[in-house]
Amino acid sequence: MSTNEFSDTAGGPLALIAGPTASGKSALALDLADSLAKAGRRGVIVNADSAQVYADLRVLSARPDDADLSRAEHRLFGAWDGSQTCSAADWAVRARQEIAQSHAAGAVPILVGGTGLYIRTLLDGIAPIPAITPHVRDAVRALPTEEAHAALSHEDPASHARLDPGDRQRIARALEVVRSTGLTLGNWQERREGGIADKVNLAPVILLPEREWLYARCDARFEAMLDSGAVAEVEALLARELDPDLPVMRAIGVREIAAWLGGEISRDEAVAKGQQATRNYAKRQYTWLRHQPPENWPRVATAEEALALLVADARLVRGEESQ
Repeated sequence: MSTNEFSDTAGGPLALIAGPTASGKSALALDLADSLAKAGRRGVIVNADSAQVYADLRVLSARPDDADLSRAEHRLFGAWDGSQTCSAADWAVRARQEIAQSHAAGAVPILVGGTGLYIRTLLDGIAPIPAITPHVRDAVRALPTEEAHAALSHEDPASHARLDPGDRQRIARALEVVRSTGLTLGNWQERREGGIADKVNLAPVILLPEREWLYARCDARFEAMLDSGAVAEVEALLARELDPDLPVMRAIGVREIAAWLGGEISRDEAVAKGQQATRNYAKRQYTWLRHQPPENWPRVATAEEALALLVADARLVRGEESQ
């Protein structure tokens, strides 16, 4: 499906359920699909989580299980092999297609996830940054992180101020872009294209539970994963001998469990490290979702509040246009 075909469904409804990991988004999406079915509408759940896109991470990404999949149609869950990198741009292309196809079939797409970059890329578009010159990329990637970060201070001051000094990947990206194109990432971001925000009737809700409740859920869920197939999942990944820099190998839980399997740390240490990493990730998502999306997107503490808002939205339940 070409991007031009998307305009044929302009104004179609799109529910968006965003929230940090372990906040209850997936269960909420299923409850919304059930409510839509009672109203005679079909809901199609579209994944917007950067870990749940990988087929290799069913357990560690808390992907919907078979019982969940039987309750509603799901799209883009486990759609990429771990040997591939699913960028925000890659995902957005597929998400556009799934949303357009759902509209064409008279269904209501339910976008669910907590990956802010995915959501922003889909709705607002992506900067049309050209391919990086290979010799520039190689030279930048060979620099020590500290040196690359220092170079940004005069080549791209905005990125230098924004990025954590230890964020090797993003620092290298910012530096290679300005050296290859002559424009900073900020310059390119002003030229975003391909967003669908003006082509859909968006009904968003952000689920932001009480933090201590959320962190307790993160801890309990990670430990439960070890008894539910996460260890075998990591063993299978290690057996594939994939590039350790691939996203699937950097997913929360993979390195921690791999270190335990390799005898570097104990099981208890692996659990503690995995729980801490999960809480840290949830905290970053929480902060982003609290401050970055538009202020008029509802932010609620419970799934019950979120469901009530979505079910009351005539755009979703009856297909009416927004006023």
